[in-house]
Amino acid sequence: MNEESQGFANEFVRFMREMHQIVELDEGARRSTLRTMLDEFLGVDSSALPVVSDAYEPFEHVNVQVALNAYLEGEGRTHELVGIAGGYRHDGSFSDLLEVHIQRLGRSGSVEYRNLPTGPHDTIPCIMFGLLLISEGGRRVALLLRAPNPNHGMRHRIELEATSADEAWSRELLESLRALTLELNVFRGQVVSFGHGNEFDHRSAGPIVFFERPDIQADELILPATANAAIEAQVFGIEQRRDRLLASGQHLKRGLLLHGPPGTGKTLTVRYLTGRLTGHTVVLLAGGNLGQIGAACGLARLLQPSVVVMEDVDLVAMERSYGYGGGPVLFEVLNQMDGLEEDANVVFLLTTNRADLLEPALAARPGRVDLALEIPLPDAGARHQLVELYGRGIDLRLEDPDRVVERTVGVTASFVKELMRKASLLAALATAEDVGETIVVTDAEVNAALDELMSEETSLTRRLLGGAASDDSPSRPGTEWLGTYRPGGAGWTSYVEGSEGGVWVDPD
Repeated sequence: MNEESQGFANEFVRFMREMHQIVELDEGARRSTLRTMLDEFLGVDSSALPVVSDAYEPFEHVNVQVALNAYLEGEGRTHELVGIAGGYRHDGSFSDLLEVHIQRLGRSGSVEYRNLPTGPHDTIPCIMFGLLLISEGGRRVALLLRAPNPNHGMRHRIELEATSADEAWSRELLESLRALTLELNVFRGQVVSFGHGNEFDHRSAGPIVFFERPDIQADELILPATANAAIEAQVFGIEQRRDRLLASGQHLKRGLLLHGPPGTGKTLTVRYLTGRLTGHTVVLLAGGNLGQIGAACGLARLLQPSVVVMEDVDLVAMERSYGYGGGPVLFEVLNQMDGLEEDANVVFLLTTNRADLLEPALAARPGRVDLALEIPLPDAGARHQLVELYGRGIDLRLEDPDRVVERTVGVTASFVKELMRKASLLAALATAEDVGETIVVTDAEVNAALDELMSEETSLTRRLLGGAASDDSPSRPGTEWLGTYRPGGAGWTSYVEGSEGGVWVDPD
């Protein structure tokens, strides 16, 4: 090696030694940043302390924060919140995190928050990643909170890890927070749905979405008197006599199945019931969310008195003879309805357009479906009421309302609602625009709207709205409400008005 090369090598070695010394000094500084702060706060070497942990489902994040806020406000308690840089890049334990922080990060960071809802309108900031240094009297504990990284979906759980010189207090802290999450649960008494919440919708807390509690007045629910009385007794009568029933050894869990053609008012009835049960937690399941029955019943059990609503339950509870012995969701539905304790105050409200397809085992055991009630097509008196109901908000001037009722034999409540909307639209289009003037609707507009809805060109619209059909061609199985074919081997039938909403009879 020549002199020039030897000189370069010596300089390079000197450079590397200096860099190594700088790194060692830097690591020493890093080592003192978080660990020293923690050691000084706890008064001992934190590396030798036990760590106690607890975990929650992601949707419980807001409840953990509410519980934590309440705990920290306790008399005689003080706290400091410390942010930790780069926290989402580590999935180990509290102790592991400290080691990684010492080796790589060496600095505190800003505390990260995420706004999460406590109801349909309100939100609170929730800690995503932070270290709480909590003092009470002479006792001190460090609590690490880690929420799932939104960029990684909701696969992980909310983690709480506590370390203290007094291990018993660490456990006591986590137990207190667990109790407060139940006591102050933001889902209690709310109307929520299990599904996939919109990331940009402040009403959603992960898979749970908040809804406004419906406000349906009694005069908006137009049902036959016998049906109304049965619903009132099943849902409200049992609730009002809760204590007497329990004292007599009778269970409170119960199920109500509402069935009938689309548009007759099944969903409206459910909305009316959930609106009146203001002290109940309501969990809504529909469509693809029906598979969340386990989580829904778990929440209902936790926050009772409660209501579990399953719309279009035939989608998951079809009779086993139609498939290969029943799907897993069907068995989960049956197991959940059976698994509730005898004194569980949980109401199951189920709806379906296809009661003929339902698994009979739903009603084979008490505590599943105790009452299956048909919501029929409205009779003449009900159609009179529906015209008046959906005529609210307009200036309705009908000289011959009986004519409208006669022309709407066999239609549903949804059809009457659309009829009045279309009549209002025709009246509005026929007059000069005046925002402050109430729309005047007369027999002419209502009959013109009826002509349009009953025309051949709009036959599909009419059938989808529950209008009486005149098509003579058979419909495919399961769509009898689109035509006049009725299930159960009855063949082609026609609708005949009756006191309870009409019946389907064989025309021969």
